[in-house]
Amino acid sequence: MTDSASSPTPLTLLGTGAMGTALARAWLAAGHPVTVWNRTPARAEPLAAEGAAVAGSAAEAVAAGRLVIVCLLDDASVGEVLSGAGLSGRDLVNLTTGTPGQGRARAAWATRRGARFLDAGVMAVPPMVGDPASGAYVLYSGSAELFEEHRDTLTVPAGARYVGTDPGLAALHDVALLSAMDGMFAGITHAFALIRGEDIAPREFAPLLVSWLTAMAPAALETAGRLEVGDYTKDVVSNLAMQVAGNATLLRTAEEQGVSTELLTPFMNLMERRLAAGHGDEDTTGLIELLAAGHTG
Repeated sequence: MTDSASSPTPLTLLGTGAMGTALARAWLAAGHPVTVWNRTPARAEPLAAEGAAVAGSAAEAVAAGRLVIVCLLDDASVGEVLSGAGLSGRDLVNLTTGTPGQGRARAAWATRRGARFLDAGVMAVPPMVGDPASGAYVLYSGSAELFEEHRDTLTVPAGARYVGTDPGLAALHDVALLSAMDGMFAGITHAFALIRGEDIAPREFAPLLVSWLTAMAPAALETAGRLEVGDYTKDVVSNLAMQVAGNATLLRTAEEQGVSTELLTPFMNLMERRLAAGHGDEDTTGLIELLAAGHTG
């Protein structure tokens, strides 16, 4: 049974920063009774004006209801804030950004205190929360029973995607996606640096960049397929040997434009190492093997 079978589920939210406030407002708008607590009480006052109950302490907020949502600065803050709270019989959902190891350790910590636990990774920024058209979603891992029981409540502020019983999987998915985003941002940064100072309007160049990156994004699906079958050479159009040769043009162009290559060279160095090991007929999937083997200095 999920919490859709009855009236809107009461919940407690610890942490009313930008993300916590956006989450609280989404639940309040959907009719959920919300108790909030924040280390700086003044930051919870706007939510009180919108119908939230403001608790005087984290322990008081936790005592107010079974479902407890935590959205704090970091994992250490979670342990500190909840140290004096009674968690027995509570359903603890941790929306605080952390690592897979922290998620697993926090799950064990919560279980020892008698709570069911979900860790989460929020794939959104605050303005996206509560807007069904924004594409925002939250990754959850840990207690499947907790997730199923509160699925409807958890889906109110953003889509909810359950990724497994291992409590570390939500954070791992989160960081993997964010890492890919950082790589994309690095490429965007380098591209704009190349045209800086030229007679190219950034606003005119940007649509070309967006369409190109969109066209290249499905390469992730091809990489996934090659990883699953273990063949990095099948149907490769632009192999590693060709790409390494082509890198010389990218580097020379940067030099001509007076642009640093520091965002490009780490990836290019991996390509050269894989090529030197005799894998010139592969695409770049084989670079994953180098990274997964660990840091070599």
